[in-house]
Amino acid sequence: MVSGEVGAAGANASLVAQLEAVLFVADRPVTITELAKLLGAPPDAVEDMVQALAVEYEGRGIFLQRQGDALQLVSSPDVAGVVQRFLGLEMSAKLSPAALETLAIIAYRQPVTRGQVQEIRGVNPDHAVSNLLARGLIEDVGRLDTVGRPVLYGTTFEFLRAFGLRSLADLPSMEEFAVAAAGVTG
Repeated sequence: MVSGEVGAAGANASLVAQLEAVLFVADRPVTITELAKLLGAPPDAVEDMVQALAVEYEGRGIFLQRQGDALQLVSSPDVAGVVQRFLGLEMSAKLSPAALETLAIIAYRQPVTRGQVQEIRGVNPDHAVSNLLARGLIEDVGRLDTVGRPVLYGTTFEFLRAFGLRSLADLPSMEEFAVAAAGVTG
């Protein structure tokens, strides 16, 4: 258990327990800045506590998912089957190859516009983008500062959860991705 002092922050167990409780009840990702304000602690101290909790959760049924500065406590992909059975969730329909290609482009190139996806794939991505938006795997993350101000898309926390990633840094490198794809198709 995380107790006593935690890393360089020297945070006490009470502060760590408060941080953990807030992450447990949060129904959305919470930023380090929000947590620092709420706990009355410097962001660096909160970051140290978060890192200590992440280590504590390794190999357990829950883990801290992170995208940039935002964190969320989620169930581990390793226990997804039992959690789905407990909740009575049916396995959702699989993504089409077109949707997977579009999602891969967005994940690796984000933020990206529909036009940029179309340029890479060579076909209109509107249906795939609509499907991915409806499933909550991608979201509007802004507008490109150019003529027409097209929407920029990026992945969501749901994307991380669905693919069992702690953060975008856990995506395989493009080289690993190419080798895996060659092994499947070749």
